[in-house]
Amino acid sequence: MEPADFYTGIVAESYAPLRSLDPDPEVHAAFIREVGGPALELGCGDGDPLLDLRRRGLDVEGVDSSADMLARCRRRADDAGVTVTLHHQRMEALDLPRRFRAIFLAGPTFNLLPDDDAAGAALEGIRRHLVDGGSALIPLHIPAPTPADRIGATRTATAADGARLRFTLVSEERNEAERTQISLLRYERHDRHEHHAQDASAVVERPWLLHWYTRDGFRALVAAAGLTTVSVTDSDGNPARDDADSTVFRLRADHHTPRPPTR
Repeated sequence: MEPADFYTGIVAESYAPLRSLDPDPEVHAAFIREVGGPALELGCGDGDPLLDLRRRGLDVEGVDSSADMLARCRRRADDAGVTVTLHHQRMEALDLPRRFRAIFLAGPTFNLLPDDDAAGAALEGIRRHLVDGGSALIPLHIPAPTPADRIGATRTATAADGARLRFTLVSEERNEAERTQISLLRYERHDRHEHHAQDASAVVERPWLLHWYTRDGFRALVAAAGLTTVSVTDSDGNPARDDADSTVFRLRADHHTPRPPTR
């Protein structure tokens, strides 16, 4: 299932209440101040950290494949009195009217691309939308298999309107050769009534695919897209260990040097 189709309805509604960590806007603000703007956040979702960066006066636009998530982002921006430019496009099919000095993802959203071909297309799009000398930050993650006793585990949260949200990992299928992990996820919304027990108003089950990369394999995709790998670090900016499951690739769009004509 494409991310654009996955993040709809109660899945989009549940995203913020159920997520375990919020991205740190200062990390991305520091990156933009270092390399300069304008900047583009890929997979901006419902606005974290994009809206915080805009509140700081940084020239940042956002792109996401989910219309529902972008609608939530626009509502949050309006509520906060923040002006933001958003684009409804898939990461692997970027076609924007502007080029940027900085392009970044605030989390390992790149792992939602289903295979290396889609990843290569996304990297080529990043190169096309970077000015020469521009930089990109791409966090990546290798998911661990879920322990058997966690299959069927449920998390709960409360929606903004008081409804009860439930999230359950129903099953998981892992393919080491294809570097994919597909989880079947169940989302539920239970409306709370004043004089009655909770009634389920919506239940959906959707497959969630993660695709990961070897370190050398991703470097090769980066090079094929015309980008240079500047560094591979952990989330704190330290050199990543060889066995690290979470890494951040910093990429650079070098100036193109024309090849001399052949005789």
